[in-house]
Amino acid sequence: MEIKRTFDLLDYYAKHYMVVDALAVKRNKKWDVFSTQEYIDNSHYFAYGLLELGFVKGDKIATVSNNRPEWNFIDMGLAMAGMVHVPIYPTISDAEYAFIFDNSESKSLIVSDKALYKKLKPIADASQGIKTVYTINEVDDAQNWETILTLGRANAEKHSARLKAIKDSINAADLVTIIYTSGTTGNSKGVMLSHDNLVSNLVSTSKVQPLEFGHKVLSFLPLCHVYERMMNYHFQYKGLRIYYAENMATIAENIKEIRADGFNTVPRLLEKVYDKIIAKGKDLTGIKKQIFFWSVNLGLRYELNGANGWFYEQKLKLARKLVFSKWNEALGGNVKIIVSGGSALQPRLARIFHAAGMKVMEGYGLTETGPVIAVNNAYYPNLKFGTVGPILERVEVKIADDGEILCKGPNVMMGYYKAPELTAEVIDEEGWFHTGDIGIIEDGKFLKITDRKKEMFKLSSGKYVAPQAVENKFKESVFIEQIMVVGENEKFASALISPDFNHLHFWASKHKLHYRDNHELVKLPEVITRFQKEVNQINKQLSLTENVKRFRIVCDEWNPQTGELSPTLKLKRKVIYQKYDHILKEIYMHSNGNGNGNGN
Repeated sequence: MEIKRTFDLLDYYAKHYMVVDALAVKRNKKWDVFSTQEYIDNSHYFAYGLLELGFVKGDKIATVSNNRPEWNFIDMGLAMAGMVHVPIYPTISDAEYAFIFDNSESKSLIVSDKALYKKLKPIADASQGIKTVYTINEVDDAQNWETILTLGRANAEKHSARLKAIKDSINAADLVTIIYTSGTTGNSKGVMLSHDNLVSNLVSTSKVQPLEFGHKVLSFLPLCHVYERMMNYHFQYKGLRIYYAENMATIAENIKEIRADGFNTVPRLLEKVYDKIIAKGKDLTGIKKQIFFWSVNLGLRYELNGANGWFYEQKLKLARKLVFSKWNEALGGNVKIIVSGGSALQPRLARIFHAAGMKVMEGYGLTETGPVIAVNNAYYPNLKFGTVGPILERVEVKIADDGEILCKGPNVMMGYYKAPELTAEVIDEEGWFHTGDIGIIEDGKFLKITDRKKEMFKLSSGKYVAPQAVENKFKESVFIEQIMVVGENEKFASALISPDFNHLHFWASKHKLHYRDNHELVKLPEVITRFQKEVNQINKQLSLTENVKRFRIVCDEWNPQTGELSPTLKLKRKVIYQKYDHILKEIYMHSNGNGNGNGN
């Protein structure tokens, strides 16, 4: 059967994939498992319950929740009843919540736990439209979502015909969700996505992802983000059993215990996995250490389709047997596919994980494009390191005269909610969506992203710097967790560096450095000298224009909770510029010489 609306997945499930563990989640050290039939039943009960409560087609309902099977029951129940799901990140500011609640005109809010309830209930009460707040976990004095399910079960017969009529009235072009972008500048924008925006994407991506019915995947990226959400649908369409991680700290443990065949990730998490593996390698001694790093260096030179020749392939077989097999064992021994998205992946990571037998499929897209525009396949010849792969089926891409990537297809959003003027800024009269990213097409088929159009800056010499590419290079250092490269209209590029404090603390202890806190630590001459060495080494791999001539180490760890990063771990440049304005001014106060040093 063909699926045209997101909730058609339930009928597709019933026809093809009746399993006992369609969805599962780790709670209190135990896996809570839901069968296909339970998924279908609970979704319908939730829809019936909403109708019994008086909600009608077109109503908006917001959710703020961690990844869990209940998220799916709510999502599918809303879609079947013709209501609009407004999923929101659990990590945004109070002001952003207040804006989204009012802008979306949400009539009800469902949150996952007590902490979120305590935080959001007052904001919801102050909003213009939210009348009820439900929790998924049991919370004292709070209405629980189970009351909606119970109402639905009791009134299933009463609302069965009505729900069928509503479902029959919904077509692929209808609005199914509003997803608010992370708002790196100003208020978030509500991206309106139709059933077809998501369904066309999940069907097209399913054709290039080789996992199939019965395989297990671990899900840990937020379901409120379009990337994980679309892939969540995609996994269901392929009959994969979806296990939700207990929390972000237990990802590796959960992958291992369920022996996952694959998972979605963002590059920063993959970088951390790699860094941990390398750190363990450094702890080895003697011949074991030599073999480990011989294998790593071999893997970093990996080329597709045996391009390195017969002798290299023989050495790789040995490296896989002696070293790389243990990498996979550390992740349960079954990992075949890793899907990477959200930001640019370092090509060296794609190479070495492929060399280790774990195929990394890097893709590219935006919330506004449902989300995937292009994705590397698992196998040669539809895979090229350093690119985001071939353009997805049914999606069109062209490169504008200024290098901007333009996209057209069934995946492109309906527009920004209540913001036609903003929609007109990004979707032109011919229907092309302007991504804001700069790119090229390599070999006539592979899309390569070179930078963000708005983030590129020009030095006073007239030379352009693409900061993302430079930042990605610097993040290869074990000392650097995050970095922002700056230099608009200045003589040279500089950078703010947020260290990997775990590694820096270890290094400082090893060198017997004394400090009271991070603020004191990053000002120590020995630390500044060590970071200068890292910067000098990486500068050698960059053009003179891209060289970071000055840097300052900040004492803060950048993350979504403190506001410097978006929920998908992208730099919020405007926030960082404002927060460290005094340091940036100090960096460029003296334009003579290349002095470095530090400031906070």
